[in-house]
Amino acid sequence: MKPFALLVVSLFCSFPLFCQRGAPFVLVNKQKQATIVLSKNEAAGVHLAAVDLVADIQKITNKRLRIQEHPKAKSNHVYIQTRPDSSKREVYQIKVKNGDLYITGSDELGTIFGIYHFAEHYLRVDPMYFWNDREPESKAVLAWKSIAVQSKKTTFRYRGWFINDEDLLTEWYESTGKRQIDYPFYQQVLAPEIIKKVCETALRMRFNLIIPASFVDIRNPAEAELVEIASKRGLFVSMHHVEPMGVSAFTFFNYWKEKTGEKPMFSYFSNREKVEEVWRVYAQEWAKYPKVIWQIGLRGIGDRPMWLADPNTPQTDADRGKLISEAMSFQMDLIRSVDKRPSPPVTTTLWAEGSTLNQAGHLNIPEKVIIVFADNSPGWRWQADFFQTKRLPYNDYGVYYHHQLWGSGPHLVPIVEPAKTQKVISQAVEKGDTTYCIMNVSNIREFALGIAASAQMLQDFKYFNLEKFNQQWFGNHYGTQAKAVQELYQTYFDAFVVSDQTGTPILMDGQTNGLAAGILRELKLQINNPSAYQAALQKKNQETEESKWIKSSIGDMLSGNLSNSALLQKVQQQKRSFLKADSLAQIVLPALSLKQQAFFQTDFLASLKIILGLQIWLENTLLAKIAADEHRLTEVLVPLQAALEAFTLIKAGQGLKTKGTKWQHWYRGDKKMNLLQKEALVLETLKLLN
Repeated sequence: MKPFALLVVSLFCSFPLFCQRGAPFVLVNKQKQATIVLSKNEAAGVHLAAVDLVADIQKITNKRLRIQEHPKAKSNHVYIQTRPDSSKREVYQIKVKNGDLYITGSDELGTIFGIYHFAEHYLRVDPMYFWNDREPESKAVLAWKSIAVQSKKTTFRYRGWFINDEDLLTEWYESTGKRQIDYPFYQQVLAPEIIKKVCETALRMRFNLIIPASFVDIRNPAEAELVEIASKRGLFVSMHHVEPMGVSAFTFFNYWKEKTGEKPMFSYFSNREKVEEVWRVYAQEWAKYPKVIWQIGLRGIGDRPMWLADPNTPQTDADRGKLISEAMSFQMDLIRSVDKRPSPPVTTTLWAEGSTLNQAGHLNIPEKVIIVFADNSPGWRWQADFFQTKRLPYNDYGVYYHHQLWGSGPHLVPIVEPAKTQKVISQAVEKGDTTYCIMNVSNIREFALGIAASAQMLQDFKYFNLEKFNQQWFGNHYGTQAKAVQELYQTYFDAFVVSDQTGTPILMDGQTNGLAAGILRELKLQINNPSAYQAALQKKNQETEESKWIKSSIGDMLSGNLSNSALLQKVQQQKRSFLKADSLAQIVLPALSLKQQAFFQTDFLASLKIILGLQIWLENTLLAKIAADEHRLTEVLVPLQAALEAFTLIKAGQGLKTKGTKWQHWYRGDKKMNLLQKEALVLETLKLLN
């Protein structure tokens, strides 16, 4: 062979694509298509992932591969198989051998993740295709000379999604499932076809755990179906921290209403036997699922402390901590009696008062329980007990992280940038708190960038590179304009002003919504009944048990004690930054392809218009209130009219999100922010001036 030819062969053999021994693998070409070989004994989750793989290939090639139990003569094959290995967890290998493709997992989830890894990295299927409408490109041929993938152990053992505050999801699609719940939210159960897509997406991104809804009552068949769907897909399933043992206050009330017709006080102090009875019943129901992760603790009504509804509960923190500790001890004994696994996973989430009581040393958490620390701001930093709690050898540790947090926000728009997430997750990794990470993702669609970054961090934090991630994510979505769009997203994230005291954001969408609504209600009363307004002002400054709890446990969610004038300056500062981002967006938009423009509008521009509209609403509400406080009532009307006009911009943002038949009802379930109600509140206030 001539020297030049030897050089060419040598160069090619530096790349596995050209030099793997044996025949190349052809999945689909013009002459043939491979057959998927899958044993009927494989777990249901593996079969469902294989069906997704068939659908992916059909989208790309318009060819539908067959799934059968045995190889087919004269055909290439995709062998999907689980080879149990007790020393490995969720590990998979993908390789080509003698012209066939082998996807092999060490357990059910390993095989599932192997299938989805192949779909993402070789078929180029976006794991979030359902939520961002980015289908894979069409191709006539799918063939590779080499495929060789060996996965590694993940950084976090349990990596989960918490579908929480899911008002948009629950009413997006009609569902026949209803809830019996004395609460203005969650009246409708998430439609089965949507929870299936939620679970599929989580698995495609290599999450292995889901809390499928808020306030699940597993004795309601429609709600139990959510858990069943997730479990069938191979996911671990768990519970909201407000429903230890699967029992929220609403579940408790439903149980006793059905059994006796009564509504006893939901209190472990005053009604211990009644609470324990419900825990026993629900423990039996949850224990039917082979991969349940139990939640223990003690919470009250509507994600509040139990003692707010029971004034008889001891008032000292030490006694309250003792009460929670007694509940956890009972719950652990109950779990051991119903769950026959040698060591079933159990968590307790130190959210709100759980965090402050733990920090003060008032909680006695049972051995082997996974102690879960929470952030509180959201995604900006951990609560104090994360840093101050001594890690004990007989407990494992994990974290609860918010991409979404109703009340303050984010909710309708993203606010936490990947750099923030990386910083706080790095602290969890440094502490060794990597047994568990649950991420509050709410309605999912609003947080595409953050979820994608988090998925990679939880899988392999050591090798996560933020710069590389941004290059890939923005490159995949925006091509040649990736750098310009990335800078634009950063301008948006940098726009959020922070508290001078806490360093956390004070004008997120939920905070803005709450501030503007509160000011409008005051203004309405001030105009309509000045004497009642003065009485309300005096009462407003009185500290209640709940206000003390909010201040001590979730104070970072508040906007601080700024005067209206000082708050106005912050609002106008944030508004100016958003206007700058909007100007830059108009320059970038024409340079994008039509497909890129569609994603840019739904993922970025929609959020920008919504948050900008919220700022303009609050700005003008403040101007009207300041004028009223200074007895310039003739100057109240104009800013209130401008506040009303701000909803036109908000609706324009929502309009970008609701393009197409699929998304037309996306905001039908907006009951958390409830912007239609807030617009009506402005109108009601305006009418008082006419």
